[in-house]
Amino acid sequence: MKCPFCREDNDRVVETRLSDDGFIIRRRRACNACRRRFTTYERIEIGKVRVIKRDGTRVPFDRDKIRQGVERACWKRPVRESQITELVAELETSLEGETEVESQLIGEMAMALLRKLDEIAYVRFASVYRKFETAQDFSEALDKMIND
Repeated sequence: MKCPFCREDNDRVVETRLSDDGFIIRRRRACNACRRRFTTYERIEIGKVRVIKRDGTRVPFDRDKIRQGVERACWKRPVRESQITELVAELETSLEGETEVESQLIGEMAMALLRKLDEIAYVRFASVYRKFETAQDFSEALDKMIND
Protein backbone atom coordinates (compact mmCIF):
# COMPACT_ATOMS: atom_id res chain seq x y z
CA MET A 1 0.00 0.00 0.00
CA LYS A 2 1.46 3.38 -0.98
CA CYS A 3 1.56 6.11 1.63
CA PRO A 4 -0.88 8.91 0.67
CA PHE A 5 1.60 11.51 1.97
CA CYS A 6 5.02 10.54 0.62
CA ARG A 7 3.98 7.89 -1.95
CA GLU A 8 6.45 5.32 -0.58
CA ASP A 9 5.42 1.68 -0.75
CA ASN A 10 6.80 0.81 2.66
CA ASP A 11 4.33 0.65 5.55
CA ARG A 12 3.29 -1.60 8.39
CA VAL A 13 -0.09 -2.42 9.89
CA VAL A 14 -0.40 -0.97 13.38
CA GLU A 15 -3.96 -2.04 14.19
CA THR A 16 -6.72 -4.09 12.56
CA ARG A 17 -10.41 -3.93 13.47
CA LEU A 18 -13.57 -5.44 12.07
CA SER A 19 -16.50 -3.14 11.43
CA ASP A 20 -19.98 -3.46 9.94
CA ASP A 21 -20.52 -6.88 11.50
CA GLY A 22 -17.35 -8.23 9.94
CA PHE A 23 -18.03 -7.06 6.40
CA ILE A 24 -15.33 -4.38 6.46
CA ILE A 25 -11.80 -4.51 7.87
CA ARG A 26 -10.27 -1.24 9.06
CA ARG A 27 -6.49 -1.11 9.17
CA ARG A 28 -4.36 1.63 10.74
CA ARG A 29 -1.02 1.80 8.95
CA ALA A 30 2.22 3.62 9.62
CA CYS A 31 4.55 4.64 6.82
CA ASN A 32 8.12 3.52 7.51
CA ALA A 33 9.52 6.37 5.39
CA CYS A 34 7.71 9.50 6.67
CA ARG A 35 6.29 7.97 9.91
CA ARG A 36 2.78 9.32 9.27
CA ARG A 37 -0.30 7.19 9.90
CA PHE A 38 -3.26 6.53 7.65
CA THR A 39 -6.32 4.29 7.56
CA THR A 40 -7.39 1.81 4.89
CA TYR A 41 -10.61 -0.16 4.55
CA GLU A 42 -11.14 -3.55 2.94
CA ARG A 43 -14.56 -4.80 1.95
CA ILE A 44 -15.94 -7.66 -0.07
CA GLU A 45 -16.26 -6.75 -3.70
CA ILE A 46 -19.48 -7.84 -5.26
CA GLY A 47 -19.27 -9.23 -8.75
CA LYS A 48 -20.51 -7.06 -11.57
CA VAL A 49 -24.12 -6.57 -10.53
CA ARG A 50 -26.14 -4.60 -13.04
CA VAL A 51 -29.25 -2.68 -12.08
CA ILE A 52 -32.23 -2.74 -14.43
CA LYS A 53 -33.81 0.70 -14.15
CA ARG A 54 -37.50 1.47 -14.67
CA ASP A 55 -36.90 2.56 -18.27
CA GLY A 56 -35.16 -0.75 -19.04
CA THR A 57 -31.59 0.55 -19.16
CA ARG A 58 -28.90 -1.34 -17.31
CA VAL A 59 -26.28 0.38 -15.19
CA PRO A 60 -23.59 -0.94 -12.82
CA PHE A 61 -24.62 -1.19 -9.16
CA ASP A 62 -23.37 1.86 -7.24
CA ARG A 63 -23.37 1.55 -3.46
CA ASP A 64 -22.78 5.30 -3.15
CA LYS A 65 -26.17 6.05 -4.74
CA ILE A 66 -27.91 3.89 -2.14
CA ARG A 67 -25.88 5.49 0.63
CA GLN A 68 -26.74 9.01 -0.53
CA GLY A 69 -30.46 8.21 -0.62
CA VAL A 70 -30.37 6.65 2.83
CA GLU A 71 -28.32 9.56 4.23
CA ARG A 72 -30.86 12.06 2.87
CA ALA A 73 -33.71 10.08 4.41
CA CYS A 74 -31.90 9.96 7.78
CA TRP A 75 -30.96 13.66 7.77
CA LYS A 76 -31.48 15.19 11.23
CA ARG A 77 -32.65 11.85 12.60
CA PRO A 78 -31.05 9.98 15.52
CA VAL A 79 -29.29 7.55 13.17
CA ARG A 80 -25.55 7.03 13.50
CA GLU A 81 -23.21 6.94 10.51
CA SER A 82 -22.26 3.39 11.47
CA GLN A 83 -25.92 2.32 11.25
CA ILE A 84 -26.16 3.72 7.72
CA THR A 85 -22.95 1.93 6.76
CA GLU A 86 -24.31 -1.33 8.17
CA LEU A 87 -27.59 -0.90 6.30
CA VAL A 88 -25.80 -0.33 2.98
CA ALA A 89 -23.47 -3.27 3.63
CA GLU A 90 -26.42 -5.53 4.46
CA LEU A 91 -28.22 -4.52 1.28
CA GLU A 92 -25.07 -4.99 -0.78
CA THR A 93 -24.39 -8.40 0.76
CA SER A 94 -27.92 -9.55 -0.06
CA LEU A 95 -27.16 -8.87 -3.74
CA GLU A 96 -24.17 -11.22 -3.81
CA GLY A 97 -24.42 -13.86 -6.48
CA GLU A 98 -26.85 -11.83 -8.58
CA THR A 99 -25.90 -10.60 -12.02
CA GLU A 100 -28.91 -8.37 -12.70
CA VAL A 101 -31.35 -6.86 -10.22
CA GLU A 102 -34.32 -4.59 -10.85
CA SER A 103 -34.09 -1.16 -9.25
CA GLN A 104 -37.54 -1.69 -7.69
CA LEU A 105 -36.21 -4.65 -5.72
CA ILE A 106 -33.25 -2.62 -4.43
CA GLY A 107 -35.60 0.20 -3.43
CA GLU A 108 -37.94 -2.17 -1.60
CA MET A 109 -35.01 -3.80 0.20
CA ALA A 110 -33.69 -0.38 1.26
CA MET A 111 -37.13 0.63 2.53
CA ALA A 112 -37.49 -2.58 4.54
CA LEU A 113 -34.12 -2.03 6.19
CA LEU A 114 -34.87 1.65 6.83
CA ARG A 115 -38.21 0.79 8.39
CA LYS A 116 -36.43 -1.31 11.03
CA LEU A 117 -33.91 1.49 11.61
CA ASP A 118 -36.10 4.61 11.71
CA GLU A 119 -39.75 4.97 10.67
CA ILE A 120 -39.47 8.66 9.74
CA ALA A 121 -36.47 7.92 7.51
CA TYR A 122 -38.51 5.10 5.98
CA VAL A 123 -41.37 7.46 5.08
CA ARG A 124 -38.94 10.05 3.69
CA PHE A 125 -37.23 7.44 1.51
CA ALA A 126 -40.59 6.01 0.40
CA SER A 127 -41.86 9.47 -0.54
CA VAL A 128 -39.02 9.93 -3.00
CA TYR A 129 -38.81 6.32 -4.17
CA ARG A 130 -42.56 5.94 -4.73
CA LYS A 131 -42.91 9.52 -6.00
CA PHE A 132 -45.54 10.77 -3.56
CA GLU A 133 -47.43 13.72 -5.02
CA THR A 134 -50.16 14.43 -2.48
CA ALA A 135 -50.73 14.36 1.24
CA GLN A 136 -53.02 11.39 0.60
CA ASP A 137 -50.00 9.39 -0.61
CA PHE A 138 -48.23 10.11 2.70
CA SER A 139 -51.36 9.25 4.66
CA GLU A 140 -51.74 5.90 2.89
CA ALA A 141 -48.09 5.02 3.52
CA LEU A 142 -48.42 5.94 7.20
CA ASP A 143 -51.66 3.96 7.57
CA LYS A 144 -50.05 0.90 6.02
CA MET A 145 -47.01 1.24 8.28
CA ILE A 146 -49.14 1.63 11.41
CA ASN A 147 -51.42 -1.31 10.51
CA ASP A 148 -48.48 -3.61 9.82
